[in-house]
Amino acid sequence: MTTAITRAIVTGHTRGLGAALAEQLLARDIAVLALSRSRNAALAERYPQTLEEIELDLADPARVAQWIAGDALRRFVDGAQSVLLFNNAGMVQPIGPIETQDAGAIAAAVGLNVATPLMLASAIAAASVTASDRRIAHISSGAARNAYPGWSIYCATKAALDHHARAVALDANRALRICSVAPGVVDTNMQAEIRGSDKEQFPLREKFEDLKRNGQLTSPEQCATQLIDFVLSDAFGQAPVADIRELAQRS
Repeated sequence: MTTAITRAIVTGHTRGLGAALAEQLLARDIAVLALSRSRNAALAERYPQTLEEIELDLADPARVAQWIAGDALRRFVDGAQSVLLFNNAGMVQPIGPIETQDAGAIAAAVGLNVATPLMLASAIAAASVTASDRRIAHISSGAARNAYPGWSIYCATKAALDHHARAVALDANRALRICSVAPGVVDTNMQAEIRGSDKEQFPLREKFEDLKRNGQLTSPEQCATQLIDFVLSDAFGQAPVADIRELAQRS
């Protein structure tokens, strides 16, 4: 897949995997429209011509819908032959048994982890009129496929992305490919947040502490390289759900 007239949308680009994705796409001369609550000053300084940033609370579906109703997305993808969407932004909170979960925190998690990715996916499918190749990558998790105590909201929201990709794939839109990709365990702020959670809230905390202690976490940069290579490959979209670790083992 050529990247000369390819443009990408990345959510949550200010740190961790999102920052690595945005940086590597820009380094490959792919213009990026980045959506987050704040800006990435370092990336903006390095790529002033090809990075466009939008400050947007992605956990607020009403604000996201209002932004989508405008023309910023349409203008960005106009003229592109290929459009990529990396639905990366997500949150692990609220962590804990169901009776401890705050209603507002649940609403924010569902907004950020589910509503916004699904709205952006639909918007990309509709807005990129000239693009003959549209690729949507939901950044999922092993938690979508395996239940963990204390993670009922995170597990449920990530599973929603997996099933969304499965259903969209059945639409058989030849100009659109979609895959919900588990990136493995990546050394991000989310991992630090998990390790800092109360053991009563998350009984498996020690498992994640061991992964960090034993150097078993993938760096955001390494994961971003694998994800971008996969999304740009002919294999992307052949299956609606994938795991980066399994793909790496096959190659």
